Amino acid sequence: MFDSIHIATTGVSVHRKWLDAVSDNIANINNVSPTNGDAFQERFVRASAVEGGGVTVTGIENGDPAGRLVYDPNHPLADEQGNVKVPDMDLADQMGYLIMAQRGYQANVAAAERASNSYQAALNLGKNV
Repeated sequence: MFDSIHIATTGVSVHRKWLDAVSDNIANINNVSPTNGDAFQERFVRASAVEGGGVTVTGIENGDPAGRLVYDPNHPLADEQGNVKVPDMDLADQMGYLIMAQRGYQANVAAAERASNSYQAALNLGKNV
């Protein structure tokens, strides 16, 4: 039973990191950079299974720093051609990732609570005899 609590809490930890990364992506989706610099890089959480059960974050990877060029000649960071660099991310994709991470987080919290409640019920079995 303790294994199920441990596995669920590792899932909570991984999904929390994923939520943090997606939130960071969404917060920076409209960042503008000069064309001679790097655009904000999308964050990707990498996770892998742990021997014996559970998961762990194995790293945070960054997306493409090239971004995409957008014509905005009135922006103070625009180059001679009127272009600026923005992150190459799609808000709809990020919102989908956010929903998946949130649901995974909620599912793991619920699994940990159920396992904990089962453990508490097992401890209380002998008390009412």
